[in-house]
Amino acid sequence: MNDIFRPYIGKFVLVYLDDILVFSKSPEEHAEHLRLVLQRLREHELYAKRSKCTFNRPELEFLGHIVGSEGIKVDPKKTAVVDLLFWLYSAVVFSDQP
Repeated sequence: MNDIFRPYIGKFVLVYLDDILVFSKSPEEHAEHLRLVLQRLREHELYAKRSKCTFNRPELEFLGHIVGSEGIKVDPKKTAVVDLLFWLYSAVVFSDQP
């Protein structure tokens, strides 16, 4: 996949294994980027499964992160257990104080 999308990687495409993320600054630009990506897939006889595709979203989950116009953030669902454990540890440590 990296070889197929090499001209676009870092400009408007991010590829990880079989996941392709297309990012753009405007809806018009996004439509053009999608056209280029889908054309590249077609040229290499590769197909996207429609049920696994989402289009024109302001933010989405990608590899355990939330990617959007404000940048990349850790998905809060991924840190919820750590937060809970920290809270439990704090409750135990501070409740033993005289």
